[in-house]
Amino acid sequence: MAGSGEQGLYSRQLYVLGGGARRLAEAAVLVSGLRGTGAQVAAALVLAGTGRVVLHDSGAVRTGDLSHQFLLGGNDVGQNRAEVSQRALAELNPHVVVAAHTEELSEAFLASFQVVVLTESPLEEQLWIGDFCHVRGICFIVADTKGLAGQLFCDFGEHFVVEDPAEGDPVCAIIQHISQGNPGVVTCIGTEDSHGHLFCDGDLVTFSGVEGMSELNGQKPIPVHVLDAFRLEIGDTSSFSPYCCGGLVLQERLPQVHSYKSLRQALAEPRIQVASPDVLLRSQSLHAAFQALHIFCKEQGHLPRPRARADAERMLELARSLRTQQGLLDEYVVRAFASVSAGDLCPMAAVVGAMAAQEALKAITGKFLPLDQWLYFDALECLELEEAMQLTEEDCAPRGTRYDGQIAVFGATFQEQLGHQKYLVVGAGAIGCELLKNFAMMGLAAGPGGHLTVTDMDTIALSNLHRQLLYRSSDISKPKSVVAAAAIQRMNPDVSVTAHQNEVGPATESLYGDDFFQHLNGVTSALDSMEARTYLENRCVRCLTPLLDSGTEGPRGNVLAMVPFLTKPLEPAGASRDGTFPFCTLRYFPRTIQHTLQETSPGIPFWTGDRSCPHPLTFDPDNNTHLQYILATAHLFAKAHKVPPCSDQAATQTILRSTVLPPFLPQEELNIPLAEEQEEVQAPEDHGRLVKLTQDLVQKREELLGGEEVQVPLMEPIHFEKDNDIHVDFITAASNLRAENYGIPPADWLMSKRIAGRIVPAIITTTAAVAGLVCLEVYKLVWGCQDLKCYRNSNLCLSDCLLLRIQPLPPTTYWYGGKEWSCWDHLELQAVGADGKEMTVQEVLDWLQRTYGWSVTMLLHGYTVIYDKEEDEEIQAQQQAQRLSEKLEHAREMRRLELLYVCEGEDAEASNRRPPLLCSLP
Repeated sequence: MAGSGEQGLYSRQLYVLGGGARRLAEAAVLVSGLRGTGAQVAAALVLAGTGRVVLHDSGAVRTGDLSHQFLLGGNDVGQNRAEVSQRALAELNPHVVVAAHTEELSEAFLASFQVVVLTESPLEEQLWIGDFCHVRGICFIVADTKGLAGQLFCDFGEHFVVEDPAEGDPVCAIIQHISQGNPGVVTCIGTEDSHGHLFCDGDLVTFSGVEGMSELNGQKPIPVHVLDAFRLEIGDTSSFSPYCCGGLVLQERLPQVHSYKSLRQALAEPRIQVASPDVLLRSQSLHAAFQALHIFCKEQGHLPRPRARADAERMLELARSLRTQQGLLDEYVVRAFASVSAGDLCPMAAVVGAMAAQEALKAITGKFLPLDQWLYFDALECLELEEAMQLTEEDCAPRGTRYDGQIAVFGATFQEQLGHQKYLVVGAGAIGCELLKNFAMMGLAAGPGGHLTVTDMDTIALSNLHRQLLYRSSDISKPKSVVAAAAIQRMNPDVSVTAHQNEVGPATESLYGDDFFQHLNGVTSALDSMEARTYLENRCVRCLTPLLDSGTEGPRGNVLAMVPFLTKPLEPAGASRDGTFPFCTLRYFPRTIQHTLQETSPGIPFWTGDRSCPHPLTFDPDNNTHLQYILATAHLFAKAHKVPPCSDQAATQTILRSTVLPPFLPQEELNIPLAEEQEEVQAPEDHGRLVKLTQDLVQKREELLGGEEVQVPLMEPIHFEKDNDIHVDFITAASNLRAENYGIPPADWLMSKRIAGRIVPAIITTTAAVAGLVCLEVYKLVWGCQDLKCYRNSNLCLSDCLLLRIQPLPPTTYWYGGKEWSCWDHLELQAVGADGKEMTVQEVLDWLQRTYGWSVTMLLHGYTVIYDKEEDEEIQAQQQAQRLSEKLEHAREMRRLELLYVCEGEDAEASNRRPPLLCSLP
């Protein structure tokens, strides 16, 4: 019942990939080409637990590889890339066999793999290997990045079975009524938020637990037609028995068969997947540009030289010849692509490599729809900045440094600017690890005056290792920030980094105050708490500090850019991600397994609708759920009393079979509310009972000891830990017993762990891609870009291989005091009075009157009133004479007060439309 060691390691990934994830251990994948993109593919596959990963590369490590291939170090220059990468990847996951292959590829060698991934491969090689894989039914992937553009291609054969095409759990709804008719109509009970069911037209469903119209139970899947948020049509039910009560309707996901063209066919007849129709021409132009690049390299013997106009024009000629029979060509895209195609960028490799790795995981697991068949991704908007457009061949020529691939795109001066940056990275989890790895490769904070600060309160756990690249099993229980900082310094010794173990919040404002934020060039947020993310956003708005916020959930991810005075502040989505459940899910009358895992209309029969009538359970030691409950409970009692637990299941069963249990008697005077709304009233009573129970236990212990000095072991309280298998064993068994009471389908161990532990599904591919997208925005911030159209917010869905990048919204404006203000604006006051000391309240009031013509009637700091014109004259005089921070607790430590004010003549809506007043204390 308990999770194995591998379940503990891969649990977050199992929630994403489902049962198909268990096929990973038997799979063999070849990754050919071990520069930046190939390294990202291979690392993701190794961390995910792919059984055998073979690395192929016949080339030697060059100094320029060190800016985008994170598995290499300075001492590896001159050695074979595959062999060096093999040594690094083997440390990531001892459950995976990682091997290196340095010879030429042959058909006999390729035949042993389930998936073949080519990166950095010439077209001739791609074609013959693609033909071979297509015939043999080997899933074939091409992934390539050149400068600021990337290409991805998939051919999974002519008969590829997708076992489960969708993400998340199948949709389920509770039945309230089913009509007899043609068609019959199923009425569902609303969800917690009253949004109704989540079925779509054409979904296939099955029924279970229906009483009365029992003919539906066990039927083959049937399609539904959605009438509205609560009703579904299901076909002819006119001959069925009348519906009585109960039942669930469950979505059934049937396997799908997909067919793919070979690479040779797909080049001429491309199916290009795009997130929106308006980017199709851009993708078609990149399709031609990549083909033209292969021809150019074969013709010239090298990639187009950075910013070389003649090379770009030749590329355009070749692309035009390829597009003569295929339609229009965006010539700007081809020229821009050609001008930087010799560049190598770590963020691009991260995005394309992660997406390619996800396609390989789809090929192995049968989970999610594979790419059909081409995808192109670019960040050519980075070249639209004024400084970038002025770069010359000389600016981008190689310098013989590790950053030559980045210099080829952005120039040598920009590389120096990267080194000077000061950044705060909040969170060193999955995204944080990928961000820090990318920063080290890019050379962010690797020059004079540059510095990275990374802070994370957490320590490394086993479940982190399958997606948090910088950690190893030997690091378990160590501080994340400390280990991460040391890891990136090994990657790039020039990076200046300091590790903190603090929360960024109100309690640490003495450390992370306004001065700290104002001296930063930017902040990246990799937090999983909406409260913490909102606080960080507010701090950055107040201090006018750029913020790049990112998050993931399973195969989905997003990146939001917040640039002072240029974009609208982030305003994160309101859905709670802080690990809390609405109180309304804690049920006296549970309807779903979630309700059993979180415990605590007139004229209609009580046991109808959303209330299922419970039935008593008779204990059976041969029932596995009953037995596991006893074993898990006994184990917890043993731990609490500090005695060795019994692990002999057979002996336990023998004892239980001879145990005679007293008959069940309902507890007297037990009050169960008949309405869910009464549950909140019950919570304080439960807390009081817990306090009393604790006091009773202390008293009982004293009575048992009788004042004697007896060495009796003290009881040890047990706090729930989601990664402790015994704790999850108990939760699973207890919730499934209650589910059995109410006729609810039970949950397996993993599902119970996810619900009780409030675990967000996570996978390395999503976090790596999201971090790459963040770093593309960092480039723009380093340029000091003030052109809104160059920035991008990104939404990623790897389950469908979709990436949508859109321009952020401009900041909102409002009118106050006869002037238009931006949401970024605030009033700045150096609060030094005429005597050189801190201003008095009256001096602040005078400054507002003198500077803006505003007569202030009230001045506040938070909820503390500093001045109120409605007070009597004596109190007003006292308020006006006092120093600004005189009555404010901790104000002197902050050194910068944010004050609110109310002016004469304000209308009722002005409270949300006035710029804050920031007073800097002397």
